[in-house]
Amino acid sequence: MKELSIFVDESGDFGDYAEHSSYYIISMILHDQSIDITKDVDWLESKLADLGYPNHCMHSGPIIRNEQEYRKDTLDNRRKLLKAIMVFFRHLEISCKTIAIEKKHIVDPLEAVSKLSKLLARFIKDNYEFFIDYDVVKVYYDNGQVEITKLLSSVFNALLDNVEFRRVYPSDYRLFQVADLVCSLKLLKLKMESHELAKNELLFFEQERVLNRKYLKVLEDKEKLS
Repeated sequence: MKELSIFVDESGDFGDYAEHSSYYIISMILHDQSIDITKDVDWLESKLADLGYPNHCMHSGPIIRNEQEYRKDTLDNRRKLLKAIMVFFRHLEISCKTIAIEKKHIVDPLEAVSKLSKLLARFIKDNYEFFIDYDVVKVYYDNGQVEITKLLSSVFNALLDNVEFRRVYPSDYRLFQVADLVCSLKLLKLKMESHELAKNELLFFEQERVLNRKYLKVLEDKEKLS
């Protein structure tokens, strides 16, 4: 059976516009299950253990912003952590897709859901032949936001007959943690383009050209579908 796995994560919320939450992003990691990534996962597990984070669930945004469980870690070690998951991401035979909206001129959460639904539907329609080539398309999401759970179900089920849904726990799948990474990279790209990068983000990457060349270029290379 030919199977495609799609790991979905989001960044943002459906609350009122605020400078710290000016975008809503949905990221998708697409993995053909016939491609074995065991060696890549084993490499990442070994690298994280070497950095003092064995069996750790990676959270890219907090690594960059020096938040949550990374607050007491050094800048150098946090950079090594992000580099590890970036190397993992770059070497994987996967593709990714992000859809994003700016919340500045949206006052109704339903409008935000509608815009995201249309973007997701367009992506599926534009790549319809790709999706129907699989016997089953399994969509993995952690049910973090009810609106996204409903959006994924309604759009995928409306356009494809071969879809199944799975609730995922982020700690169980490295590819879900890659989806989290992709959300963070897309947000950084949007903020860089609008000159909104925070001081701690600029400190982490040192220069925008470093962010662009070593991180955002990898994201661009993985976006193989229209």
